[in-house]
Amino acid sequence: MRVELQGAELFGHPRGLTVLATTHMWERFSFFGMQALLMLYMTKYLLLPEHARDVLGLAQFRAGLVRLFGPMTDLAFASQTFGIYSGLIYATPMLGAWLGDRVLGKTRTITLGCLMMSAGHLTMASEHLFLPALLLIIFGGGGVIGNMYAQVGLLYAAHDTRRTRAFGVYLITLNAGALVAPLVVGTLGEKVSWHWGFGAAGIGMLIGLATYLGGKRHLPPDVARAGGQKIRLTRPEWRTIAAIVLLFVPYIMYATVANQAYAIMYVWADTAVDRKVLGWEVPVTWIGIFDGLMTILGVIVANRIWTFLDRRGREPHDFAKLAIGYGLVALSYLLIAAVSLMPVVPILLWCSFYFAMDLGFGWTESPITSLVSRDSPPTVASTMMAVFMSTAMFANFLLGWMGRFYEPLGPTMYWALLAAIAGVASLLMIVGRGPVLRLLEPKAA
Repeated sequence: MRVELQGAELFGHPRGLTVLATTHMWERFSFFGMQALLMLYMTKYLLLPEHARDVLGLAQFRAGLVRLFGPMTDLAFASQTFGIYSGLIYATPMLGAWLGDRVLGKTRTITLGCLMMSAGHLTMASEHLFLPALLLIIFGGGGVIGNMYAQVGLLYAAHDTRRTRAFGVYLITLNAGALVAPLVVGTLGEKVSWHWGFGAAGIGMLIGLATYLGGKRHLPPDVARAGGQKIRLTRPEWRTIAAIVLLFVPYIMYATVANQAYAIMYVWADTAVDRKVLGWEVPVTWIGIFDGLMTILGVIVANRIWTFLDRRGREPHDFAKLAIGYGLVALSYLLIAAVSLMPVVPILLWCSFYFAMDLGFGWTESPITSLVSRDSPPTVASTMMAVFMSTAMFANFLLGWMGRFYEPLGPTMYWALLAAIAGVASLLMIVGRGPVLRLLEPKAA
């Protein structure tokens, strides 16, 4: 059952949106802080022989990956580890959705997840416990991510036209956390101590938890079902689920490409980009500040365009929005492929890549999230949102695996390959619109 909270609005939206967005902002602060540091931490510190030998289970973990994927350099191993971590943090929302929908309820599951994530980030203070710390963050994220998005959806009635724009507002707030994370977590990690950076991410999660519990009265009531109660879906509901799953294929391709901007891209920029400004070298992780600002700008610009077109009855369908967004990401990688031919890349040209990519981000994340939230059968709302989040698992697994091609291909060809993948995703949205809409009818006709 969808719940619309009446009589408690702020700037035209339920107050619960502010509570959820602010809480999730701190989760993004910790996530993007970790994302900014992880590849650099592994390649510049953790995998050095004098440190790697003391990391609990690391040798066995690497040996297992070698058996699965073959020999790999330290960079390839770091990329594979980054991809597995980033992927699993989007796989565990399936478990979190089950707990939120059927066992603990969303509120208690989110609370437990925040505590686990905070513990994981604080445990990163010891490189000896690197792998257990990652596991805590992974399982904690599973309790938070899908259930948070599902609660946002439950704030609105099924046909409330504010929904897509609400997710736009939500994403802007989330990216405020992504904006601050490199400044705080990245600076502490790169310039003071890796462990101080990770600790700051843990404190951010505790602040998020306090925000969530403090605003609990504005949230939709939990409707967890008994664990043994079966969910019966109608044939139209199964058809809707099939249509949504088909949309995940090009989204995975897009997400695989876009997330490389926070993995191999950082390693490349560490040596290829001239980051000196007025004689001072800007930390690599600070690009996340610019990225966060441009992401917010991208969402605002996209929302303004949609509002302008809506007043004229010409707002594009979510399918068209996604095709445009994927295409802009493809163009951003073509840009960085051309720029990488230069002997030394000026920092402004590197920033131009994130500017183009983040304009595309504004056309992708809120439409796909709104679509999943709007069209998913209400009885499996959290589960479908978790399935959507699990697409990031596949994307990050692919991201990590693709890292092995960076050194053989070189930066220019590697970025061009990523541009081609994003371009195919855009094309799939164009040619697949008719068949998928027919599955979604009459809702999305």
